[in-house]
Amino acid sequence: MKDFTVFDVPFPPEARQRVIVNTDAKNEADDQFAIVHAVLTPSFDLHGIIPAHFGTGKSATSMQDSYDETMLLLRLMGLEDDIRVDAGATHAMPDESTPVDSPGAQLIIEEAMKDDDRPLHIAFYGPVTDISSALLLEPKIESRNIRVLWIGGGDWPNGGREYNLSNDITAANVLMKSNLEVWQIPRTTYRTMSVGYAELIEKMYTQGEIGKYLIDQLVEHNARTRPEMEYRSLGDSPCIGIILDPECGKFSWRPAPTFDAQMHYIHSGQYRPIRVYENVNARFIHEDFFAKLAQFARRGSKL
Repeated sequence: MKDFTVFDVPFPPEARQRVIVNTDAKNEADDQFAIVHAVLTPSFDLHGIIPAHFGTGKSATSMQDSYDETMLLLRLMGLEDDIRVDAGATHAMPDESTPVDSPGAQLIIEEAMKDDDRPLHIAFYGPVTDISSALLLEPKIESRNIRVLWIGGGDWPNGGREYNLSNDITAANVLMKSNLEVWQIPRTTYRTMSVGYAELIEKMYTQGEIGKYLIDQLVEHNARTRPEMEYRSLGDSPCIGIILDPECGKFSWRPAPTFDAQMHYIHSGQYRPIRVYENVNARFIHEDFFAKLAQFARRGSKL
């Protein structure tokens, strides 16, 4: 009997979700899981991956580090020639009127301007430099059917320091002042995505080279930064979950805030509403990924 997997389900091209992933892939150890999850989701029409910078505090070449990590993941999956990867900005925006042009920003513009009725989901696992730069480079995309999903911003309603926001506060303000549709997954929500070593090892370690690598790099990262930890919050994965099922968490529509230099929210009430997720269904997201990875390995690493 033929082994039936999710990759055998016929998703019509017009029904698949248009997706671009923007990732600071070498910043920590969770982006890698969300990148692979996006690649392994057959209902996604993945138009490309944009490696992003993550400031200069950890590396002077952070975007290149993210690029190299993204390509490593794709090589481990045997897909390095199948998925478009365009480099994002190498640094933050200097001010709200000066974009940082890059192949990644041009990819966003190219896809946004296509004649396609489906929303273009752009999932940001780090700073939003590339979408805000794209807006300044081509203002016409502001009226296109774009949905920006952002893992970032501090706890509502006050805010405060948050890593992804810290790497480009200026770009975040450009985005919030725009008319683009934004779905925000703030710190309080993305930090609820914890999963322990035991579960990861049981469900992933034997699932091909990519499964082993994902766990090895996570354990190594924890050993360097938080050796007491026996878990990790896969905090970028909610982007995948809410594209798959926008109702997989509780959300509310709130007037878009801006941010001060200390990353506190400024609630002026003058900008259009954004969708803010208060929680997400971590089990749905984790189990979907575990199952897709297992099926991918069982198929001999072929989509």
